[in-house]
Amino acid sequence: MGHQVSLFSLRKVCDYAIPEGIDYQVVQDTCKKPWRKLTEIPRRARLLDQAIERAERSGKFDVVFSHLHKTDRIVAHCRALEREKVWFCVHGMFSFSYLRHRSGLSRWFKHLKIRHTYENRNVVAVSGAVLKDLSETLALKLRRKAVIHNPFDIPEIQRLADAPFEMQGNDYIIHVGRFHEHKRHDRLLRAFAQSQLDTTLVMMGNGSEAKIQKLKQLARDLGIEDKTVFRPFDSNPYPWIKGARLLVLSSDCEGFGNVLVESIICQTPPVSTNCPGGPAEILTGALARGLAELNDASLAKTLVDIYTAPPVVGDATIASFGINAICQQYIALVDNQK
Repeated sequence: MGHQVSLFSLRKVCDYAIPEGIDYQVVQDTCKKPWRKLTEIPRRARLLDQAIERAERSGKFDVVFSHLHKTDRIVAHCRALEREKVWFCVHGMFSFSYLRHRSGLSRWFKHLKIRHTYENRNVVAVSGAVLKDLSETLALKLRRKAVIHNPFDIPEIQRLADAPFEMQGNDYIIHVGRFHEHKRHDRLLRAFAQSQLDTTLVMMGNGSEAKIQKLKQLARDLGIEDKTVFRPFDSNPYPWIKGARLLVLSSDCEGFGNVLVESIICQTPPVSTNCPGGPAEILTGALARGLAELNDASLAKTLVDIYTAPPVVGDATIASFGINAICQQYIALVDNQK
């Protein structure tokens, strides 16, 4: 699109190929002192300030986007960045992920850190529900705000989805996601048992062995052990998604729900609990039939409905999540601040 892009990573970890022409820099904290956690945020902010000052010798940045909460806290302490040019991209619902299990002083202190980071700042939320959580549930006053969904490389996902895979040609439904409490694999197993669907449930993801063994025991107790496949996350899950009769998400909360969009791109009908977060914004029109209430019976009924009479996934729905469409929304933020 003709823009010069710099990417600053605050950890020496990169799981993605960096496109040519991107100025990629690692700003790594090497402090080993015993009290390093106490001084971490301002110390790392100073390191980032130095990197930004060096980068801006050839020209000032028009806009800066910060991703993930720890990074946001560091960026909020930076002095080299012009406040009005910084946008914090919020991907999760803090009231659920950070505050739900806290009480008393711990909850108050965590809420204070969130307020200090985002109050009177520019925020891009990945869903309307995430923005509402910040501005209403947590009652933060935001300087500017926008909702922009996550972008997806549609042609690349569709290309990867054509690769051969282990269960090609089999009849199955699939859940893709880490084995974590809020994903509610237990709800999915009970709903699948209630549905009595004559198919296999594939549960793809990584997690602790103790959690996985507990879920396997639940499958045995429900009498669906022979119809349930547990497998580690595949670096290319798209053939699995494309080959499934449907993809299901059973979470208590989802900031957005990337896997639902990936399912749509693979033209596999998605089913999801209508949990707080992005699913209701993704599953619209005919796809809204795939939304279930947050209980076993409703999820079981929705699984049967979509399995037996799947909705058609239209090209227009797929295109709305493409990189170009989403990038234009980000560029508009820059144009509107001039």
